[in-house]
Amino acid sequence: MKRPLRSAIHAALKRKGYRLFENARGFDLNIVGVRSRERRADHYDDWMTVSWRDGLIGDWAFHAWPCTTDPGLYHLQNPQNVRGTAILQAGQYRGSHTIRKHNGRYDAVCQKRGTVLPVHRDRNEDGSIDLDAPLHEDGTGINIHRAHAFMTSRKVGKWSAGCQVFADPTDFTVFMTLARRARDMYGNSFTYTLLDEADL
Repeated sequence: MKRPLRSAIHAALKRKGYRLFENARGFDLNIVGVRSRERRADHYDDWMTVSWRDGLIGDWAFHAWPCTTDPGLYHLQNPQNVRGTAILQAGQYRGSHTIRKHNGRYDAVCQKRGTVLPVHRDRNEDGSIDLDAPLHEDGTGINIHRAHAFMTSRKVGKWSAGCQVFADPTDFTVFMTLARRARDMYGNSFTYTLLDEADL
């Protein structure tokens, strides 16, 4: 999947009736994942994007980084939940995330405790991403975090059991710098939107 364009993402948000954050003060972040049509597991073939209106010049700023929005092969073949491995359903989830420790280890943009998100539960263990799997309103711990701390990850492996995961830790550092700036200006609550490639 090619790097998505900001204009295409914003057009998709508006077409779907989703909220586009555009506060002129700046750093009012639109955090949008884009899931590839590709259904092979273990590949960082999706994109994590952030856009915001620049408070100084009034124009839009935009970043897009390789990520996965799907679980890795290990977790698809070894589900932690009896219903199956979680695959987040595409949609916009208002105020669903907050900055806190991922697995108690480092700051990430994590799903708020006490909330649930709609997830497909893939339980056939065939190693492919099954978006036709049954939908359950029981998704927890769907965090936005990085894979390896020091190097770019080539395979998703155990890094995701349903989380949205950056391949490159340097990209994740930039993302978290922006998230902390937004938190300091607007509070520790973030909306996450997941689009499908077909939406663009």
